[in-house]
Amino acid sequence: MTTESDGREQRHVARMQRKKEVIDQKVAAADLERGVLLVNTGNGKGKSSAAFGVAARALGHGMRVAVVQFVKSRTDTGEEAVLGRSPGIRWHVMGEGFTWETQDPGRDAAAARAAWETALGYLRDPAIGLVVLDEMTYAFKYQWLPLPDVLAAFAARPPMQHVIVTGRAAPEDLIAAADTVTEMAMVKHAFKAGIKAMPGMEF
Repeated sequence: MTTESDGREQRHVARMQRKKEVIDQKVAAADLERGVLLVNTGNGKGKSSAAFGVAARALGHGMRVAVVQFVKSRTDTGEEAVLGRSPGIRWHVMGEGFTWETQDPGRDAAAARAAWETALGYLRDPAIGLVVLDEMTYAFKYQWLPLPDVLAAFAARPPMQHVIVTGRAAPEDLIAAADTVTEMAMVKHAFKAGIKAMPGMEF
């Protein structure tokens, strides 16, 4: 005699079998191998943190990684303390701080151009498996860098090189050029409750 519980279990198994068939077909169809362009954008927390997690993953696979930070200027972050000292990674903190802190658009633009020149060296190097361009989207928002030139450099990079761009308000052309785009949405943030940036959580 089949019970109601048995019936639910059988229906669940049948659904999972159908789902597995669909997923297996998609996995089999995805047979291209090349570097991908990822964009982490949106107003929520976690864009850079996600990119640094991928950097750790890449290092675990023996890949060489380059990180270029476009806006951030602090060098006491937990991610740099761990990843920045790891073999196989080059870490560059090249920002002048957030625009409301510097209040100097010429200085900010010069810093962004210098960061881009550093990034270009890695984007031309086939030995670098992953390039993380942290907070780069602000360089487009404030017109410090011409987006068409950046997209051309991305398109011309070594075929197996991966790139991650982080920052709010990613422009539409960058989103269109990317292979994977994730938008982080802020539902709630401790800062709004008066909690200061905490080591290990925010930096």
